[in-house]
Amino acid sequence: MDLLATMRIYVRVVERGTMSGAARDLDMGQPAVSERIERLEKHLGTRLLLRSARTLTCTEEGRIFYERSKALLDAAEVAVASVSKTEHALDGTIRLAAPQCFGEVVLPRVLMQVRTKYPELHIDLVLNDDIVDPVTEGVDISIRVGQLNDGGFVAHALGEVARVLVAAPSYLDRHGPLDTQADLAAHPFIRVKGVFANEQLPLQRDGGAVQHARIRTVMTTSHWRPMFDTIVAGGGIGVVQHPACADALARGELVRLLPQYAIPDFALNALVHAQRPLPPRVRAVVDLLKQAIPPLLTKRHR
Repeated sequence: MDLLATMRIYVRVVERGTMSGAARDLDMGQPAVSERIERLEKHLGTRLLLRSARTLTCTEEGRIFYERSKALLDAAEVAVASVSKTEHALDGTIRLAAPQCFGEVVLPRVLMQVRTKYPELHIDLVLNDDIVDPVTEGVDISIRVGQLNDGGFVAHALGEVARVLVAAPSYLDRHGPLDTQADLAAHPFIRVKGVFANEQLPLQRDGGAVQHARIRTVMTTSHWRPMFDTIVAGGGIGVVQHPACADALARGELVRLLPQYAIPDFALNALVHAQRPLPPRVRAVVDLLKQAIPPLLTKRHR
């Protein structure tokens, strides 16, 4: 048995969570993947995965073997890159996680640059607004907005994402202007779940202390797009990340509310596993993200 190749298959199965997903990534048949995992478990003399109808779960031994295998494969990649003469030799798969709005609006332009510079690199992008820790979720890079919790990762700053309080002109025509922060609670607020869940909107004037104004949520969504479309349709007011609403503001489909205040920006970071050295493909993509993303965030509506 080619143990290194089998470890690579096992790592992909754990990261994808299904045999079929790993088989697609590896361009293998699902029966072949299942057979290699069974042979690996027999070779090790222990059960690595618990199988159910829909999911795979690591046993404790499986989790340990995954972590050690991942570290070994990354070390092998570093060893190969240390004697490689061309950076375009980067290949394999880079698995990224990103929040939905940023991942849909901004990230595709950046990933086109990644594809241009590293054409042999396969990109596996996962969009999810949940917190994704690269240590526990099996991704190479996790792009996150907002405050970071503790974890076994290193954060690389990518800039800040501006947010704007907006409404459609048609909404204001029907309901009148919104002139002060005290007026906010009188208007239906539409938001993404988990954001402003305390019914308080942070507002900052001229870089001063952050104040909090009460809002009245009438609709929450699990994805930013229904929130955005409802606001554009005149269904209420809400806060949208500036990259997602810049065009609508420019076309007059949305207008900024309470322009004397700013909504505090979201910090944007790329999280990677706290290991040294990073695999060359991860380091190369992080460097490109740090170069390509900040210019896309500088056009603000202030």
